[in-house]
Amino acid sequence: MSSRPPSTLASGVEHELVVKRSRFLTYLSPATTEAAVQEAVRDRRALYRDARHHCVASVLGPHGETRRSSDDGEPAGTAGVPMLEVLRHREMTDVVAVVTRYFGGVLLGAGGLVRAYSGAVASALDAAVDARAVLRRQALVEVTVDAPHTDAGRLEHRLREWAAAHGAVTRPTRYADSARLTLLVPRTELDRLHHDVASATAGSVVPHVGDEQVVDVPR
Repeated sequence: MSSRPPSTLASGVEHELVVKRSRFLTYLSPATTEAAVQEAVRDRRALYRDARHHCVASVLGPHGETRRSSDDGEPAGTAGVPMLEVLRHREMTDVVAVVTRYFGGVLLGAGGLVRAYSGAVASALDAAVDARAVLRRQALVEVTVDAPHTDAGRLEHRLREWAAAHGAVTRPTRYADSARLTLLVPRTELDRLHHDVASATAGSVVPHVGDEQVVDVPR
């Protein structure tokens, strides 16, 4: 993994690739533990009991530090490792890829298998992006803004627009003695947020900066 924040999945994705009559059925799923990886593999084996191969690649951990792969009977190095390389190149983590193969009667050779298995995972990731199922993992700072109820609606609208423009995330507003607006903000945007809130409220409202936390946000 590079120094950039990795990406992960919001939900499972399925995709089919056909290469010389062989069917490659790819399943991508969020997974944060080895147990979740094994559960995904068991589910695919149970679903496609008559398939020849269920090849696996997984990347786990905040920075993708735990990587596993399996060729499941394919020639060594032609399935699991190419699949894993696609996940690594796309900077994915906490994800498992299972590619189920139905042989179509035409031998693909080692090079053909490498291209097919890597292409199957790459195509499934492209489908996940199109479905907005890929999330960017990012460190953001929690900021709260307390405002009088009379100003809450106007300020909340302004802050939602601000968040969309500056890579921040808004949380639901909480109401008690005052309205508490909460945002998760990139650290580089904190000074701008302070300035813009002061401008919008004539200096009567001051954001309160809290702790940094890692969150998954849409790409």
